[in-house]
Amino acid sequence: MSKILAVDDSKSMRQMVSMSLKSAGHDVTEAEDGAVALEIAKQGQFDLVVTDINMPNMNGIELVTALRAMPNYKFTPILCLTTESSGDMKAKGKEAGATGWIIKPFSPEKLLSVITRVL
Repeated sequence: MSKILAVDDSKSMRQMVSMSLKSAGHDVTEAEDGAVALEIAKQGQFDLVVTDINMPNMNGIELVTALRAMPNYKFTPILCLTTESSGDMKAKGKEAGATGWIIKPFSPEKLLSVITRVL
C-alpha cells in the first residue's frame, strides 16, 4: 500500500481519483490546491503525488517545482492529471520535474496502470 497525495481543485475529480486509488489498496490524502498540498507534503512523506495543473493559489507546475526543491521529494514520482494536452505545457511540467502526464478524462484502469509503473 502506497501513500498518495491527490491534488485537484475539483472536489468531484479528487473523489474520483481517491476512490480509484483506494479501491486498489492505496492510502490517499486529498488537497484542493497546490498551496494546501505543499503544506500537507511538509508534514509527512508520500510515495506519489498526483496533481492537476490549473488550480487557484498555487498551480500544479508551481507545486511540482516546490516539491522538487525539498530533499525528501527529489525522487518521489509526481504525475500531472490534467486537461492540458499541449506540448508546451507538457514541456513545462517535465522541466519542473513531473514524472508523467495523464490527460483528463481518464479511466481508473489507466491511472492505476501508470501508478503501478512509477511506484
